[in-house]
Amino acid sequence: MQLEKTLTDLLGKNIKDSTDSEIYLALLKLVDDMVKAKPDIKKEKKLYYISAEFLIGKLLSNNLINLGIYQEVRGILENNGKDLASIEEIENEPSLGNGGLGRLAACFLDSIATLGLNGDGVGLNYHFGLFKQEYKNNKQYEVKNEWITPNSWLKPTDISFEVPFKDLTVKSVLYDIDVVGYNNGVNSLRLFDIETVDESVVKKGINFDPTDIEKVLTLFLYPDDSTEEGKLLRIYQQYFMVSNAAQLIIHEEKQKGHNLRKLHKHVAVQINDTHPTLVIPELIRLLSKEGIEMKEAIRIVTKTCAYTNHTILSEALEKWPYEYLEKVCPHLMPIIEALDAVACAKYKDPNVQIIDEERKVHMARICMHYSHSINGVAALHTEILKKSELRPFYKIYAEKFNNKTNGITFRRWLMHANYDLAQWLDSMIGTGWRTNAWDLQKLLYFHNDYNALEAIDLIKQKKKASLIKYIKERENVDINPNSIFCIQIKRLHEYKRQQMNALYVIYKYLEIKNGNIPVRPITIIFGGKAAPAYTTAKNIIHLIKCLQSLIENDPEVSKHLKVIMVTNYNVSYAEKLIPACDISEQISLASKEASGTGNMKFMLNGAVTLGTIDGANVEIREQVGNENIFTFGESSDQVINHYNNHDYVAKHYYERPNIKRLVDFIDNPEVVKYGDIKCLQDLKNELINKDWFMTLLDLESYINTKEHAFNRFEDRLSWRKMMLVNIAKAGFFSSDRTISEYNKDIWHLDR
Repeated sequence: MQLEKTLTDLLGKNIKDSTDSEIYLALLKLVDDMVKAKPDIKKEKKLYYISAEFLIGKLLSNNLINLGIYQEVRGILENNGKDLASIEEIENEPSLGNGGLGRLAACFLDSIATLGLNGDGVGLNYHFGLFKQEYKNNKQYEVKNEWITPNSWLKPTDISFEVPFKDLTVKSVLYDIDVVGYNNGVNSLRLFDIETVDESVVKKGINFDPTDIEKVLTLFLYPDDSTEEGKLLRIYQQYFMVSNAAQLIIHEEKQKGHNLRKLHKHVAVQINDTHPTLVIPELIRLLSKEGIEMKEAIRIVTKTCAYTNHTILSEALEKWPYEYLEKVCPHLMPIIEALDAVACAKYKDPNVQIIDEERKVHMARICMHYSHSINGVAALHTEILKKSELRPFYKIYAEKFNNKTNGITFRRWLMHANYDLAQWLDSMIGTGWRTNAWDLQKLLYFHNDYNALEAIDLIKQKKKASLIKYIKERENVDINPNSIFCIQIKRLHEYKRQQMNALYVIYKYLEIKNGNIPVRPITIIFGGKAAPAYTTAKNIIHLIKCLQSLIENDPEVSKHLKVIMVTNYNVSYAEKLIPACDISEQISLASKEASGTGNMKFMLNGAVTLGTIDGANVEIREQVGNENIFTFGESSDQVINHYNNHDYVAKHYYERPNIKRLVDFIDNPEVVKYGDIKCLQDLKNELINKDWFMTLLDLESYINTKEHAFNRFEDRLSWRKMMLVNIAKAGFFSSDRTISEYNKDIWHLDR
């Protein structure tokens, strides 16, 4: 009752008589007051987790959960005729990330605070973030995402640094967002901005002058880099981020009175993917300014920094032309030259040189030479790095390589996203799983308990009903609640193979038109954004949207098959989609997905994985067993051999009649009626003549396995047991476990 009185006092009137907006502001004040009363986490050694992305999602419910009052607040509001979910809709979702990389970083910050470790995230305060996705004529269009409001979670600080570029020096401003640990203290997400940023320069869509650095530097995440100006803006952003991070580290170390020559004893720096790489030469530069000789500064920084590799895709392993870096931060180039010279003196292999023969500077190579730890993010990914993609470095730095399989924040993805399942778990196995995810295995005791299995299924049906309502409100699409829900939600990229799922839609459409009616209606849901300059990814979205229109307007098919590409997929949408899912689509080309974390969230919420043996799917299979997952396609070794031998020819697969009829349907007049023939034909030609990520290689296996999964779904008792096993075995994928491993093996923050 004390909490209810506090809330009423904040409102200045009864809860029943208050608007949702008034209650929202009162809850913000309540959270802020409770956070202020909590201690900051302070220990001798501190982590700085530097990342271009932090996809934190809405924070109100997450903070209520971690403060231990979510359930009570929810109950108080219900007793007064109010709905917490409706109040949450008032909050804008911070647009600080794109996909798995950013969501992982957010989960990690939560677990760092929950485990009582001293560690802050460091990134940029993007005013419009990635972009807001809209559709017009079944095509993606990008508009600015204005998420910052006077009532956002950003807290201004008095910390500011000067960042030198070649032709100008800018002044930063720092904003903090509190990171509340579950039943623990508070860390911070530290977001740097530029005081001269000008939102008004973006007039239409997301177009602006990328050369006006002082006005646009922190407007967008991943500005279009299809031009030289766009590439330079990315380098400006990256250097701005790491210079501020490095200056913050030095500033705080001096405040604490620490000896900078012993930096590694007091500081750990985790470089999350290659975007923050320049923190290495920047820290060396700053230590040199403090009077430390460069050779020693290099040694200190190497012992301080650690690097997480998130991909084997060449385009994601950043390589910047030397002259571009020289145009942005020329003062770093003598240091990068010196780092390259040291590496070249030790190792003659050109594959480990930082500056290659084309005068491109390899960011990942800087990280691998001058950090003390190199980790992959799933067992398979790490092995591929060691055996192929980063083999030259593994040969010389084997002791640096280690694996840290990704994880997710269980509390958010159950206690908030699936409150009913969380409450049921509490009643069945106790509340220990909230801090020790391994406790979920206790659920296996109920593997043959009919009532328990039925309860899981009823919760799933309830979440499907909620999603149906949500999609109807936002997309104006009706979904059959008795259909099977197959969901693929992730960034649009050819290696993730949304195009293969689209070809399955064509297969099923043609089957229904031929009178082969599925036993149960099928709903296939896509969500994700394509980078503005990534034409093929945008063409895949266009195909999916055209198929959605085709099916929606065909009453013969639409009662059996539904396809939806949701609008502006984000964390909030994921929190509705994931609990409602029956089949989790994880269909990347084997060897290309480093890990994935969506697969873990789906598993935790009782979905069954349909996937290739790729990324963390490997470890999911190890946890649940072959009988509780559906796998298909060629192995990572087979795929790697295809690339090495150059023996995959898409056209040979296209010429198979069963594949040809599906690919040819892409520009069929029935589809073209709803779209742009050039976009559709470009995608078709890409599949026939290139298909770099081998869609057609695995297509028949995918179709057969998906059909098998649908047949298995009809054995309801068997399927419920599969759901239970997936939930019970999800404990390994807790980010608390991942962070414990990072700390034990890399950071050593306990001292």
